[in-house]
Amino acid sequence: MGGDGTYTLAELAARVGGTVVGDGERVLAGIRPLDDAAPEHLSFYHNRRYLESARASRAGALLVAEPGQFPGRDLLVCREPYPAFAKLLEIFHPQHRPPTGVHPSAVVAPSARLGAGASVGPTAVVGERAVVGDRAVLGPGAIVGDDAEVGTDTWLHPHVVIEPRCRVGARCILHAGVVVGSDGYGFATVGGTHHKVPQVGIVVVEDDVELGANVCVDRATLGETRIGRGTKVDNLVQVGHNVQVGEGCLLVAQAGIAGSTKLGRYVVMAGQSGAAGHLHLGDGTQVTAQSGVMTDTAAREVVSGMPARPQREFLRAMANLFQLDALKRRVKGLEAAVARLGGRAE
Repeated sequence: MGGDGTYTLAELAARVGGTVVGDGERVLAGIRPLDDAAPEHLSFYHNRRYLESARASRAGALLVAEPGQFPGRDLLVCREPYPAFAKLLEIFHPQHRPPTGVHPSAVVAPSARLGAGASVGPTAVVGERAVVGDRAVLGPGAIVGDDAEVGTDTWLHPHVVIEPRCRVGARCILHAGVVVGSDGYGFATVGGTHHKVPQVGIVVVEDDVELGANVCVDRATLGETRIGRGTKVDNLVQVGHNVQVGEGCLLVAQAGIAGSTKLGRYVVMAGQSGAAGHLHLGDGTQVTAQSGVMTDTAAREVVSGMPARPQREFLRAMANLFQLDALKRRVKGLEAAVARLGGRAE
């Protein structure tokens, strides 16, 4: 590595387990998009839609999976280029870590426990008997409630709220505005009046989970709402009370899961999709964008529409729907032909 934050192509290849095609001594100062890169930059090609842009790019080198389409270019070749891209971004843009210790404006209860190397930022609050793990980071205005737990190396961005008694595992990332442990949506309606049902359970977020900005995970009525290990959640997702999300799930922006529904392992819910309450979505289920799941799904099933149906069935139905105008015109033409022949079209 150069003292100015530059790297040779060979050095970068060694860091990500790739190989060099071309000049391994080419010096690179950063990563830029294909259409914005200059000769001192590395850029990234991963989709055939951008092939011509990649060929025309002024980038000094390209990160690619296969070198054959770029003769004469300096290349960093990786079998799995997207994970390599992530590592390279970390190399060129290392995350700034706030200083260890408690900011003077933060409030930490006397009975709370802070792990070695933890950082508690400005105006953050750590409640009674709360536990904050080693090297955890609490950003400005973050709140860890009474008896709550935050695991080792977990990062709470500004204004994250971990409500009392809830638990967040190790190496988690919670982006700004996340609320873990808000009350579940429970009301008993009697005589036209909605009476609140106390929500006395907790939320457990397992290790290596990432929650996007303004995600809300409701505490259980009784027992636990649980987010499984390695699950990644996009912004503005709602997880209802007593929901169980399995390991490695992907929940995309504005998805919503109603109370007591269980997601298996590696379920994908695309943008603005939803699942009604008390359902089971099998391992590997994929719910496409803006679909509403109203019944259980089998393992590895792909569903679309509202109410969601097997995707092939939904696509056939949509294809038929878009032919209705043509079919209507054809029927009118047939009726006119029957009338001209002296018959009667009912």
